[in-house]
Amino acid sequence: MQFKPLLLAAALAATLPLAAQATTFRWARAVDVSSWDVHAQNVGVNNALHAAVYDTLVEYNSKTFKPEPALATEWKPVSPTQLRLSLRKGVKFSDGSEFTADDAKFSLERAKSKSSNYAVYAQGIDRVEKVNSHTIDIFSDVPNPVLLNQLTELRMLSKAWAEKNKSVEPKDIKNKDETFAHRNALGTGPFVLQSWTPDQRVVLAPNPHWWGKGKFATNVTEVVYTPIKSDATRTAALLSGEIDFIIDPSLQDLARVRQTQGLKVLEGAEYRTIFLGMDQFRSELPGSNVKGQNPLKDVRVRKALYQAIDINAIQRVVMRGLAQPTGALIAHQVNGWTPKADVRYPFDIKAAQKLLADAGYPNGFEVDFACSAGRYINDEQLCQAITAQWAKVGVKAKLRSLPFATYFPMIQRNEASIYLLGWGVPTFDAFYSLQSLIRSPGAGGDGNFNLGRFSNPQQDALIERIKKETDPVTRNGLIEKALVQDHELISHIPLYNQVIPWAATQKVELPHRADNRIDWRALKVN
Repeated sequence: MQFKPLLLAAALAATLPLAAQATTFRWARAVDVSSWDVHAQNVGVNNALHAAVYDTLVEYNSKTFKPEPALATEWKPVSPTQLRLSLRKGVKFSDGSEFTADDAKFSLERAKSKSSNYAVYAQGIDRVEKVNSHTIDIFSDVPNPVLLNQLTELRMLSKAWAEKNKSVEPKDIKNKDETFAHRNALGTGPFVLQSWTPDQRVVLAPNPHWWGKGKFATNVTEVVYTPIKSDATRTAALLSGEIDFIIDPSLQDLARVRQTQGLKVLEGAEYRTIFLGMDQFRSELPGSNVKGQNPLKDVRVRKALYQAIDINAIQRVVMRGLAQPTGALIAHQVNGWTPKADVRYPFDIKAAQKLLADAGYPNGFEVDFACSAGRYINDEQLCQAITAQWAKVGVKAKLRSLPFATYFPMIQRNEASIYLLGWGVPTFDAFYSLQSLIRSPGAGGDGNFNLGRFSNPQQDALIERIKKETDPVTRNGLIEKALVQDHELISHIPLYNQVIPWAATQKVELPHRADNRIDWRALKVN
């Protein structure tokens, strides 16, 4: 006989003594985790769930977003290019094995692997050396002013476990080959991965060896995550009490949630910018009616597409006010943001038509336009609105929407002419975006999400200087120059910074975070 999940949980709870009853946190979002390999695919959905099972050396404070100790208790510079970290003693993986410097060294080196999607966080790490069983030195090729921030995204694996299970190299998300670490996990975090049925359910159980037990406020003894693609179904599950929390509620349902007794909405500005990327590499765009050339290589065409978008209408109608229109690729919370780069080119159909005519496309052209379905708030509706607006200037975008699991590998294979992407900045520093999105694609994380393969030598040189500069004033001046230059070159079309609402029952206590993450240490269910 097969029990429904909620009935089974209730039956188990009824058999426990009152003081030992399980406290289950049931939550949902539109898409599922794509891999449990912590270096396979750098996307927010994975990072949020991985953080429940895997720890980092350094963690952000949920309120200040200043780095604070996690598996590293302290750190100090030995030289401008050498950082010594003391590791927390007594930490064990969920199988009872000890966490040591060997694991930390292995994990940081694994993040630099060719198949890793996290090389951007290992930028500047030249090598890692073990000093003793609980001390490591990280050597940078140049002084790195944001190394601590980068470490907040590099999660620690067991070297012995990875070697035993042939998972020394991360899974390559661009192909279908799987490693053991893709479907299994072993970390030092508050929870262990009990089961994962893709597109159906993830169940986490308490880590019996968690070093943070008693140190943090969380009282959760079980986590049940359910990916629910339909907005209406997610909301109905919250209203009926089947789930406790939705991290991506439907905007049209927020008023209903606010008016329902026992429910609440938490909201705040996210550090994520939504933008469009464009193929500026191929000499001819597949599926376009323009033969022998690529219109998107012309800055006049890119500007025309930009000025044909009525961002205020999108903010009002599609996003229901929960968006901050932007002209820059980074949000206000990110170090280096400048108002000089945040001024949007005005919505102007006539100007867009003239730009297209000047570029040699007076009647517009056909172009492929790829969009995620359910990854970002109202992403499909957003792409539909942009398609309709472009049609008014003669650009016929052939829209195709794909689910999260297939969309990201597809755009990472450079198979889209124009694509939608949302970019959060986990380091809270502009270098992360400049290095990933604008720098010419190359080895070691350079341009790893520059999927349109934009390339500009002057920008590359500026970004290299930003990477090395340690004086904050000089460095921020260089960042401002790079952002202003990008505004003129239109490497991408920035749209808006997301404003993130969360919907929950009153019994859920957790801080709303600008990185759209659950702080598993602070989560409580009353």
